Order: sequence, then C-alpha cells, then structure tokens
Amino acid sequence: MGSTLPLYLKIQQHLLEKIQSGEWLPQHQIPPEEQLARDFGVSRMTANKAIRDLVQQGYLVRQAGVGTFVTDHKAESSLVEVHNIADEIRSRGHEHDCVVVVAEARNADDEVSMRLGVRLDTAVFHTLILHRENGVPIQLEDRYVNPRHVPHYLNTDFHQHTPNEVLVSACPITDVEHVVEAVLVDSATATLLDITVQDPCLQLIRRTWSGDQLISYARLTHPGDRYKLRSSLHTSG
Repeated sequence: MGSTLPLYLKIQQHLLEKIQSGEWLPQHQIPPEEQLARDFGVSRMTANKAIRDLVQQGYLVRQAGVGTFVTDHKAESSLVEVHNIADEIRSRGHEHDCVVVVAEARNADDEVSMRLGVRLDTAVFHTLILHRENGVPIQLEDRYVNPRHVPHYLNTDFHQHTPNEVLVSACPITDVEHVVEAVLVDSATATLLDITVQDPCLQLIRRTWSGDQLISYARLTHPGDRYKLRSSLHTSG
C-alpha cells in the first residue's frame, strides 16, 4: 500500500515516524531538502512540498539561513472556552477517532455526588472515552452527566458525536469551572493512553452549567508530552 503513496507523502511519513517515535526531539534539525531529495530519488521541489506541509501542520519550523527544526508539537485546548475536541483536532488538519471504553448508568458515589450536585446513590450516566489524534491517544474523558437534563445521553453513537456535542445541543453551556493539576495515573489509565505510570499527565476537571442547572462533571486526562492548555484574557483600558 505504501508504494502507492505520492512521493512527497512518503517523505512526510518518514519524517513523522522520526518525530512521533521520539527519535527526533523538539529542536532537532532535520536533513536539508537537498539530502532528502537525494535519499528518496525525487526532485527538490517534491522534498520542499513535504517539508512545507509539515511546517503548516505545526510539526516543523523553518529558521531562515539555518535550517528546519522539529517543534514542540502538542495538541492545545483553551482553558477559557469549551470546545469540541473532535473539532479542535480537525482544525489542525488531523483525524479524530475515539474508543468508547464505558457507557453506562450507575449510582453516584461520594465524589460524583459532590461534584455533580446530586444525592449519594442517585442514578447518573457515565462514559469513559479515549480520544485520539491521528491514532495517537491525547485525552481520556471520564464524564458523568445528570440524566435529568440529558435523558437521551447514552443513546448517542459516540463515534459520530462527542459528549460535548450532545451536551451543548441539549443544554447550552452558560458557566464552566476548570481545575488543572499535574498527576501520575494508574496502570489502567496509562495503558489506555499508551504511556507508563511514571509519565506525568495534565488533568483538567471540568464542571458545566446551563443556567442554574449543573449538567456535567468530567475528568479529562492528557499525556503531558502531547498536550498543553492555553488561557488568554483581554482587558480594556
């Protein structure tokens, strides 16, 4: 199948394998166009296109007169706004897919009842979904939803619609609470995220309201070397 790839995509595939395997770390200088053209038996224009596309995708950065270098390419989410992770990934020109690990109704334990504002043992909806970018795990979404406000939640095909899409459609978000911390995860979570238990993660705890109704509580866990969170504030005067 690889033999049917356009020549510039073969070069891109080679470069991405070096980057995504960790063989080429951020700030590593990649071979110049002339060398890539020789190695792959293509024109310099073809090698240039392969590099140019990866620059546009954020994997590489050119430094005039110096060379082309690997960037610290991490997925990024806003801390101020609530975005659909599938849309974020597609906006970077990448492919989103997910693995639905759990989709169930269960009774709220102490933590869930406190975070979701329901009585202990109240029936709630629970999903555990692994989101991937170009096949690489970037977020484990552990979410609890109050069924009173989104009764059809578990009827969703989460491969087609993310929990965010379902919630926003049912109950427009008016208020959000975010808490971010660095964590180490258990072995089950590490296996899902394809990391080790020694690898640090970023964990975002998010609660969302629609009007005065607390709709959802989610714990979003991201491998620290693949993700970053951004916040910006505009003030006048």
